[in-house]
Amino acid sequence: MDNVQAKRALRAGTALVGTRSACVGALVKQVRHASGRRLGLIPVLFRFRQQVLLSMVLGASLGKVWAQCAGDVSTPRHAADCAARIAPQSLSADFDSNHAYTLAELIDIAERGNPRTKAAWERAKQAAEQLGIERSAYYPILAGVATFEGQRTIDPFPKPLAPAGYTVNHIWLAQPEITLQYLLFDSGKRKASVDAATAETLVAGSNFMEVNQSVAFQVASAYYALLTAKERLQATRETLKTAQTTQDAAELQLRNGRSTLPDVLNAKAETAQAVFDEESASGDEQVARVVLRDAIGVEPSPDITIDSQDSEPLPQLLTLSIDELVDRALADRPDLLAQAAAIRAADSEIRAARAEYGPRITFAGSAAQTSLWPTASVGQLGSASKPTWSATFQIEWRIFDGGARKHQLNAAESKHREVQNQLADKRDNARREVWSAYIAFRTAIRKQQAAVALLQSADTSYAASLDAYRYGVRNLVDVLTAEKQLALARLSIVAARSELFLQAVNLEFTTGNLLRGRPPVSKPESSGGRKP
Repeated sequence: MDNVQAKRALRAGTALVGTRSACVGALVKQVRHASGRRLGLIPVLFRFRQQVLLSMVLGASLGKVWAQCAGDVSTPRHAADCAARIAPQSLSADFDSNHAYTLAELIDIAERGNPRTKAAWERAKQAAEQLGIERSAYYPILAGVATFEGQRTIDPFPKPLAPAGYTVNHIWLAQPEITLQYLLFDSGKRKASVDAATAETLVAGSNFMEVNQSVAFQVASAYYALLTAKERLQATRETLKTAQTTQDAAELQLRNGRSTLPDVLNAKAETAQAVFDEESASGDEQVARVVLRDAIGVEPSPDITIDSQDSEPLPQLLTLSIDELVDRALADRPDLLAQAAAIRAADSEIRAARAEYGPRITFAGSAAQTSLWPTASVGQLGSASKPTWSATFQIEWRIFDGGARKHQLNAAESKHREVQNQLADKRDNARREVWSAYIAFRTAIRKQQAAVALLQSADTSYAASLDAYRYGVRNLVDVLTAEKQLALARLSIVAARSELFLQAVNLEFTTGNLLRGRPPVSKPESSGGRKP
């Protein structure tokens, strides 16, 4: 599937998870109707666009999202095969300041150009090349050798035949030759080495998947952080408007003789505080842009625009129970798959070490055209140019090597125990991370629901307090208190919504489902599912 089709597929999956909650929208309409005022709730509540990421997280095929490889690379074997076939492309990301990037586009850029993904890709290629090296041991070594030699020798010779008691000989040699070396039997060491290298390719493929998932999660987190910063900036602007409304009411009451100067000064102080908060939020939003570019793997700067289009409801339900989530993590997480492959590699290394105790049988042969032109100080020697050959079968069986083979075998067995213990530790960590993500997602749902109720209550309270103050039945302290509660409620709803999406993504990440072609683990309440 090409990139255009991939992006369409990602967008098609966005119906499951998004950002605008219909029930919250209805609630805000009720609040507006009750208060009779527009207090800036809608801009604060609903500006996130999360659907593109969660469509990838919740079911897009790895091969559809990872721009490096075409086809299915959702398993370590496929990822290793892909890395072996294709070289990573050197791409530089040039951001268009006039284009609002979706999360799918940002992850696509990161997968193509992030140095971490490129490094993981190269490691997978190296593992594939090492496998080729180990397999080459099954083939004979054929070499062509051309020898051109000249030598001068002195050989003792009886004086009656050689007056000086020796002869001086000159020999000139030209010999083109073909040599063959073939390992016929090695007690299973080659097979063990190939099996170990095969397992290492699976380790590299799993690590390749893990790095891609990690980069995608990092980009997603930075994306959500930027959206949160944008919404927080909008919330501070709405709070500034609220503070100015309160200040205007206090000044009007002062002119009508129903307020005091300290009340007006307090209202101005709240307005100044709102200005300060707005400037702080503006700086945080710029920093979040820099962090997002850095997460993508390009030169950090605030020059990036993201798509904040409205979309679909919040994730509220799970498609799997906690036990099923743990089982999926233990079966699918790339780090566990890599560790399992490492155990297989260690098993093969033990077999290779044991094979050193067995014999080796090799065959060596050569065929040449040997040409000689000898001369001697006494007598006459004849030149020759004849075909020559040799053939050798050799059986080698080491009897004593100072304990080298024993130590090599002990080290291999120790390595096997080490990776087994590492797997047990990683499985425990995976269970802990899934449970933590499950609890955090469930808590985020309840916090978001509580934040909606808090915003409704704070908005109603502020509207009622402001009306009562204008009619002279409440003092400014009550209005300022309600104003602060409303500001906190606005920030709470922003933080709660962002946390809910982040925890939904984190649940996919901890179960190994990020960028995988499997059903999502969370969905909107309207889609049906399990309540966490």
